[in-house]
Amino acid sequence: MSPLDFILEPLGYEFMVRALVTTSIAALVCALLSCWLVLIGWSLMGDAVSHAVLPGVVLAYIVSAPFALGAVVFGVLAVGLIGIVRDRSRIKEDAAIGIVFTTLFALGLALISVTPSQTDLAEIVFGNVLGVSQTELAQIAVLAAIVLIVVLLKRRDLTLFAFDPTHAFSIGLSPRLLGALLLGMLALTAVVALQVVGVVLVVALLIIPGATASLLTDRFGRMLLIAPALAVTASVVGIYLSYWWDASPGALVVLTQGTLFTIVFLASPRYGVFAARLAAARRARLAPPRTTDASEGR
Repeated sequence: MSPLDFILEPLGYEFMVRALVTTSIAALVCALLSCWLVLIGWSLMGDAVSHAVLPGVVLAYIVSAPFALGAVVFGVLAVGLIGIVRDRSRIKEDAAIGIVFTTLFALGLALISVTPSQTDLAEIVFGNVLGVSQTELAQIAVLAAIVLIVVLLKRRDLTLFAFDPTHAFSIGLSPRLLGALLLGMLALTAVVALQVVGVVLVVALLIIPGATASLLTDRFGRMLLIAPALAVTASVVGIYLSYWWDASPGALVVLTQGTLFTIVFLASPRYGVFAARLAAARRARLAPPRTTDASEGR
């Protein structure tokens, strides 16, 4: 089989074209948001919100409401509950996050198990990008566009909030509102990524691209370009591999992103493991020889 056949054959199927477009859209918006999540240190919060939206999505399905509405409501609810448990008890934030998101996630699983539906709601948990319809693709595109527009319009305020919330407050910005805005966008992004990888793996799309880009540059502006480029590339490769290997597309998308992270972790010119060892060896060669106690005595 020629390389051209490898690329063109999957494009002959409409469901594969929709899967590639959907995955690329989800990867792009998740990667952009991941830059802020990694910078602020909200990896656990991203995990919490992405899992906590599950009951909201199921309840929205039950009442025939937009999935995004249910996701945002339960995303905000999760953040509020985490704050209450953290601020009004001796429980620390990481434990509060674990308690809230696992409880809400379990509620979502329970609702799925008792909700009659014409579609398999379990696909929300594990994803089904190959089954995306034209209507679902349009909904995903609209949600992704909303997130992209808001994040790009507010990127300077969000970046200042991430680096120095005290300075942001001193110039008239509200760190609380900016944090709420970021969490709201996180909830919408979780809905965008649900169809691709499901609730279980959404956090990978929200963390790996930003973490990978942070090992390649110190400039946040470049991170906002590198992370989406890597994420979209990895997602396309993952979808193609899923076609040829007849394997789970969501899992292969995440595995491809994880593989890219591993390569960068080892070989990054500045922060990679190999670069650190070479720098340490270079310093050892250039360091003056240490004198022994005996020679010092003479």
